[in-house]
Amino acid sequence: MNIFLTGTAIFITVNALICLYRVIKGPTIQDRLLTLGIVGSSMLAVLVLLASIFKSSIYLDVAILFVLLNFIVMVVVSRYLETYGKEGNGSDR
Repeated sequence: MNIFLTGTAIFITVNALICLYRVIKGPTIQDRLLTLGIVGSSMLAVLVLLASIFKSSIYLDVAILFVLLNFIVMVVVSRYLETYGKEGNGSDR
């Protein structure tokens, strides 16, 4: 069972690394934000799998903190985009 969980964690990590390309090269800030959420969710899944593989609850504690931080960042950036408009509209603020 550990081999399956380890393989799944590696697959999800590779998928998150591929998604990081879209975070860097995304055509718009909205695409980058959405992909950053996907990367955060992928890393959450990897942390939960690591908790199961190593039978340690510390990974679950880190996963909870990570998902809360990811949620706060998404809300703050979304509110910023809603307030100040789209990327490259020519306004200073």
